[in-house]
Amino acid sequence: MRNIAIPGKHRASLVPVFYIIFLMIPIYWLINMSFKSQQEILGTMSLLPDAPTLGNYMVIFSDPSWYLSYLNAAIYVLLNVVISVTVAIPAAFAFSRYHFVGDRHMFFWFLASRMTPPAVLLVPFVQVFSSLNLIDTYIAVAVAHCLFNVPISVWILEGFISSVPREMDEIAQVDGYSRPAYFLKILLPQIAPGIGVTAFFCFMFSWIELLLANGLTTVNAKPIGAVMGRAGSVLGGGHIGLLSAASVLTLIPGIAMIILVRRHIARGLSLGQVK
Repeated sequence: MRNIAIPGKHRASLVPVFYIIFLMIPIYWLINMSFKSQQEILGTMSLLPDAPTLGNYMVIFSDPSWYLSYLNAAIYVLLNVVISVTVAIPAAFAFSRYHFVGDRHMFFWFLASRMTPPAVLLVPFVQVFSSLNLIDTYIAVAVAHCLFNVPISVWILEGFISSVPREMDEIAQVDGYSRPAYFLKILLPQIAPGIGVTAFFCFMFSWIELLLANGLTTVNAKPIGAVMGRAGSVLGGGHIGLLSAASVLTLIPGIAMIILVRRHIARGLSLGQVK
């Protein structure tokens, strides 16, 4: 039998395929365990459930402490996206169109501030929001996440705005457009892909952040991550199937966002540096 040689070009194309398969193994195993009972998970290891069950998902959808935690997380995440994008658009426009003392240094500081660990700011945030009686509210978590999402939003949107010719500003002014009308009717439609990418990044950063969300909430606004952590500790290692089902459900919003902005993510990964 002859050995069939695979051309170098095709061998190189197999690398991302194997990499994607490797990345999908934990996701598959998570989904697999979500359809198993606790006894089956602790018994024998199998690639497919021997007796598939929806019991884990039924617990989540029937227990208010579980399904309301998803709603809590969705509310403060969407609030954060709206606040971050609304604040970032005029700030990015200023950095793109005007020059002032220290503008480049401030622009770089925006990106550097994104590297601050949330644990460093937890105690100050708790004290500030406690004095404002905002602990265990959606707005507290949404505003806290703005400290990280607004800088990255400004960074991304500045590049998209810079890609819009300055001549359009002058033409709009000659045509009698006011600044708000120019933003709404001309600029925003031009940078709509950038707004979508920015909203995606804000959504993902806020959705996966747990430390501040857990520290600033107690009962009414607890997110799903905090409920999962509490369930795991209370149950002494956790009900693995139940926690797996909850984890699978947390993946759905992120997948939905990726589908919505998939055509613009590649451009957004350049972090707005379109000059």
